[in-house]
Amino acid sequence: MFKRTPIAVAYGDGIGPEIMEATLNVIQAAGANIEIETIEIGEKVYLRGVETGMEPGAWDTLRRTKVFLKAPITTPQGGGYKSLNVTTRKALGLYANVRPSVSYHPFVHTKHPTMDVVIIRENEEDLYAGIEHRQTAQVYQCLKLITRPGSEKIIRYAFEYARANNRKKVTCFVKDNIMKLTDGLFHKVFDEMAAEYPDIENETWIVDIGAAKLADTPENFDVIVMPNLYGDVLSDVAAQIAGSVGLAGSANIGEQCAMFEAIHGSAPRRAGQNLANPSGLLLAAVMMLVHIGQPEVATRVHNAWLKTMEDGVHTYDIFKEGVSRQKVGTTEFAGAVIHRLGEAPKALKPVSYKASQSMSLWRKNGHHQKAEKRLVGVDVFLDWEQGSPNDLGSALSQVAVGPLSLRVITNRGVKVWPDGLPETFCTDHWRCRFLGKEGEAVQTGHVVELLKRVTEAGFDNIKTENLYLFDGAPGFSAVHG
Repeated sequence: MFKRTPIAVAYGDGIGPEIMEATLNVIQAAGANIEIETIEIGEKVYLRGVETGMEPGAWDTLRRTKVFLKAPITTPQGGGYKSLNVTTRKALGLYANVRPSVSYHPFVHTKHPTMDVVIIRENEEDLYAGIEHRQTAQVYQCLKLITRPGSEKIIRYAFEYARANNRKKVTCFVKDNIMKLTDGLFHKVFDEMAAEYPDIENETWIVDIGAAKLADTPENFDVIVMPNLYGDVLSDVAAQIAGSVGLAGSANIGEQCAMFEAIHGSAPRRAGQNLANPSGLLLAAVMMLVHIGQPEVATRVHNAWLKTMEDGVHTYDIFKEGVSRQKVGTTEFAGAVIHRLGEAPKALKPVSYKASQSMSLWRKNGHHQKAEKRLVGVDVFLDWEQGSPNDLGSALSQVAVGPLSLRVITNRGVKVWPDGLPETFCTDHWRCRFLGKEGEAVQTGHVVELLKRVTEAGFDNIKTENLYLFDGAPGFSAVHG
């Protein structure tokens, strides 16, 4: 008897306990060699005052087992509750979110009968860093963080996934025509990584037209990699146009740990009624079985599930007269899958997993030479409502320190001084850019003294951003207008 693989299991909230029980019944009937360690997470934990939604001891279990099968949870509204999903992904370094979106035509309704797309989403940074501030009465800010190491990890993972799963193309979605530094970095790293995989086709789309193409002709895509927010939104879109969000599972993969879950929520209105479709969590468990080195069991489960789908045994959410043959509840659906273990679908394409398809595809990137960094100015942000842009410009023009002098003022990113347009709408949040004179070095002490003088002049300084050149190239965005 092989040693059992320990996995942490959380039954979650709402429909979570029902679909988890169904999922575990199926995979254990298929021969999954696992040792289940149950942890409590979610609403009850939140309401006990644990703002992460997970007791400290549960973290110890996750770090020891390194594999987490998680049912959906409910996050209470209001208060300081942070998303447990985001916290878990970031705390355990689960940098890659893998979400397959597959059509099961004609047994599940879709306009895209040949769709088979995998979205690989960066999972730790971007706007999901969760760094937000209220800076004035009118303006709130969220910081978008894109790093070179984070981009390298997820993009390399996408190409390694494509190679391991015999995928032919990797597509990158970005918005670097607007966000030239952050999304620009992601695009640059994609091009660098693509050159290392000449056997795999690559392409890049601006995310808006790329999303339109995905919704219209998903069969033109294979593997798509993108930053966190775009990936979150579009993986749900992809799952829905493939047939149903309720059928989609996901894997969250890190260097040490992994978490597997359905992409849908806890649906508390359906809880306790034996109605919920366990398919999303079950397909997540299939990915888990591949990850822990039990591809034969994963194959048995997935093929039995496909056979159940094509036999028309469906839960209420995908049941359709004339296509479906039997409407069943959560427990009965699991029983139908168990009954078909060992069978393969005839109309739908059977699957066959191999150990080489493990979700662990980590490859370390090379060391990068540190760039030469030179301070050339500072953006000073003010909370100010006492006049026009010209009034502000006239007053701040009197404030100069050493090589630093006021060059431009923007409001919501658009130039309003000098020579701004009177039609430009302004709020109480102003960016005032001070730059050094050509050829004169700017020192940190100049910036400190400038901020002192700005404050002494009666201005409310709410934030600063130092402006640097990296190897001679600007490390800051140009000004609109």
